[in-house]
Amino acid sequence: MIFGRNIDVDRLRAHHRMMLRIRAFEEEALRGLDEKVVLGAIHPSIGQEAVAAGICANLAREDILLSTHRGHGHTLAKGAVPLAMMRELLGREGGNCGGKGGSMHIADFSVGMLGANGVVAANIVIAAGAAHAIRLRKEARIVCCIFGDGAINRGPFLEGLNWAAVFRLPVLFVCEDNGFAATTRTRTMTAGGGAAARAESIGIPSAEVDGNDVVAVDAAAAELASAVRSGGGPRFLLARTYRLAGHTGADPATYRPKEEVEARWKEDPIAHAAELLLAAGVSEAEIAADREAARREMRAAYTAAVATPYPAAEQAFQDIQDIGDPRVEAF
Repeated sequence: MIFGRNIDVDRLRAHHRMMLRIRAFEEEALRGLDEKVVLGAIHPSIGQEAVAAGICANLAREDILLSTHRGHGHTLAKGAVPLAMMRELLGREGGNCGGKGGSMHIADFSVGMLGANGVVAANIVIAAGAAHAIRLRKEARIVCCIFGDGAINRGPFLEGLNWAAVFRLPVLFVCEDNGFAATTRTRTMTAGGGAAARAESIGIPSAEVDGNDVVAVDAAAAELASAVRSGGGPRFLLARTYRLAGHTGADPATYRPKEEVEARWKEDPIAHAAELLLAAGVSEAEIAADREAARREMRAAYTAAVATPYPAAEQAFQDIQDIGDPRVEAF
């Protein structure tokens, strides 16, 4: 028992290790941006690691996951291999998508990761479609769709949730609410009660949780995922967190007061989990060893990815849809 809660220390340590791995991966990805081996944007999830770890711990390998443009942490937590992910970020051979997708479009069907998505809210309707396919095939697995608070003001949010509610689809919707839609505070452009209220208004049972508390996220996800698996229809979880870095690796985030960010660093979910572990008897040396192991793992992945060649030129013509008879005059 820690701070009035029953906590499985082994499970918490596994969460903490996953969060450390996500943080270390993001740091190496940002290094790649600085060293100009990553071309394009990187959207780091530093500060949001508890959502990825707590949610994905309740998903089976065969369950489907859909993510956002800020999806590295979700993808890692679902079981993807860091080296393949790093190669994808660098556009190298052996990347999850052959080096063609990059940071915002990582997918790994082998672990049920249907894909990150650079179009805000687009993953919500894709999730409903995947869940409907599962229903039609009478499969036991579920879908989890993670999106940001900026997505709730786009049309696919209502469309996807309504679709899931009408057909009682096996999907868990998770709003990873970091308070910002890119560089704009979401509350300044969101009317009414927000994400959970909107889900409730169309009949989807909802819950809210401190997204910086991995134990709380784990418990909430376990309950909601169980309800979805038992045929109860869709569920909705609002996880309130905070993006400690900028919207992208190139964003200095000067639109946020320095004092605000400093205060939120004190709520770092990794530090919070470490405090719980220390209170449970895990030593500082053990925690430090886990932290160093995560850094070594991701540093090695980055180094190996940099040394990996680019795909052969002819691979540019593979994986291209060629259906029908396109004609020049049509353009």
